[in-house]
Amino acid sequence: MDKLKQRLNRKNTAVIVVDVQNDYCHPDGAIAKTGIDVSAAGKMIPDLQALLESARKHGIPVIFLQTNHEKATDSEVWVSRFEDGVNPICHTGSWGAEFFNVSPTENDIIVKKHRYSGFIHTRLESVLQTLKIETLVMTGVSTNLCVESTARDGFMRDYHIILMKDACAAFSQEEHDMTVKTVDTYFGMAATTKDVINYWQHHATAPQLQMQN
Repeated sequence: MDKLKQRLNRKNTAVIVVDVQNDYCHPDGAIAKTGIDVSAAGKMIPDLQALLESARKHGIPVIFLQTNHEKATDSEVWVSRFEDGVNPICHTGSWGAEFFNVSPTENDIIVKKHRYSGFIHTRLESVLQTLKIETLVMTGVSTNLCVESTARDGFMRDYHIILMKDACAAFSQEEHDMTVKTVDTYFGMAATTKDVINYWQHHATAPQLQMQN
């Protein structure tokens, strides 16, 4: 709890929701159609929803990272990870790119991204600087790819990182656990949604300022 307090006490905080979208999380999405088990994404949704509800109640900004892919951003290197060289995931404007079981409110912020990290070629850092954010509460999918990439880049930019181990999901427990351990050891800390919600309930002062999309 001391580690958590150090990263939240008197720190402007934002919740980052990474890629909770149909193609990554829905049983009919692009990832599931390849035979990969996406059930962990659905299981973490109640904890994520509880965290978002608490954040909004206490004036903590919520920032949704939303992957969008199209020809203009699918470079040769980027699509080389697919055997046929075609990216089937989160095409701009598609059902697969829509949010899965969580919806931004009018006061939440949406940042579109085209790579694993939410910091690469996006407005995320400009938003964080405008809000004077110091601590990032990381949630979403997948734990070991887009969440971890964003967390690592955030830490390198001197943001405190708190990884929500029960509000993140990977496509295997091993991959999830690996990132939880790595972040907790080298790039910040891991915590539960219950711990963070309890902290906000007992220590939150005046609501932080939010900005609209």
